Amino acid sequence: MLKIKDNCKYSLVVPTSMGVRICPPNGQPVASSNMFMMQATSAETNVASISAYLGLPTKVLTTFVKDSPIAEFIKRDLRSRGMDFEGPEVPQGGPWGYRHQFNIADSGYGARGPRVCNDRAGEVGRTLNINDFDLDRIFGEEGVGILHLSGLIGALSHETSQFCLELARAAKKYGTLISFDLNHRASFWEGREQELHDIFTEIASVSDILIGNEEDFQLCLGIQGPEAGGKDIAAKIDGFKGMIENVRKAFPNAKVFATTLRQVISVNHHLWGAILLAGDDWHVVEPRDITVLDRIGGGDGFVGGLLYSILKGWESEKWIQFGWATGAMATTFLTDYAQPMDEDQVWSIWGGNARVKR
Repeated sequence: MLKIKDNCKYSLVVPTSMGVRICPPNGQPVASSNMFMMQATSAETNVASISAYLGLPTKVLTTFVKDSPIAEFIKRDLRSRGMDFEGPEVPQGGPWGYRHQFNIADSGYGARGPRVCNDRAGEVGRTLNINDFDLDRIFGEEGVGILHLSGLIGALSHETSQFCLELARAAKKYGTLISFDLNHRASFWEGREQELHDIFTEIASVSDILIGNEEDFQLCLGIQGPEAGGKDIAAKIDGFKGMIENVRKAFPNAKVFATTLRQVISVNHHLWGAILLAGDDWHVVEPRDITVLDRIGGGDGFVGGLLYSILKGWESEKWIQFGWATGAMATTFLTDYAQPMDEDQVWSIWGGNARVKR
């Protein structure tokens, strides 16, 4: 059904805009804190971290602020995760010039929900340009198993939208599978709705794997889904299946469709599930209880586990199981991404085995 290209230097490649997240410890609110943990982050590297920690070769396409200590912090972090990266060094251009984005967020606690503030003024990632990358080398000579694109980077600026579109075209040309997580953000789309709808539609039309929730498919691609929100997410599974069938009819090139299911009981108690259509085979994980330390990155963790499973050539039933477990795992870390030691650790989460291993 899905064939990974042979003899690839990189199993997974992701374009992204790297930044840092600063977060108070112990679930405290930002405005009430005077201590913060800083980490390098982006949605796309959250996804790639699953494959990287489990030993598959990954590569990040991005851009950096030249001579910036934050850029050096990010590079060291990516190296520590076992990721290769490439991209231009952009001069800062003075104190009002370019910088890496800051994501200022707390984790919330109990009945108090998390608060996220994105400080993206002057974000260097918005300058990503296809002319700064040799696509024939990356996709033709080196070879890539899966190119993973996110709607976050796809909608960040006109330049990044064109960047993602050209990456998708090059990947298609060289037989690389394309994964597209729609990740709609209303603030990114404001004033660019028709432009982004057209670009996202073209990328979706050449994608092999499409991922999104009910709002993503409706707002990005115009495909109606079940009403967002609500208390009983499990009761909407048939509605999600109907939405995915409509997406499959509109985008027949894709062979895999996935969405996660999340019902928030409290900040630290969620019901977590997923739906997957692989070819003609449906796989559903009914929402199950998980304990949450920090919810940010759970969806990315699911996608990362899904793509890892596909890259490993497993049966599709295992794709959703492993993805569910890596998504659940991500919510147990203070980092925005899971750091699995091995596959067995992930399968223990799927099996509900939280016993100590000595």
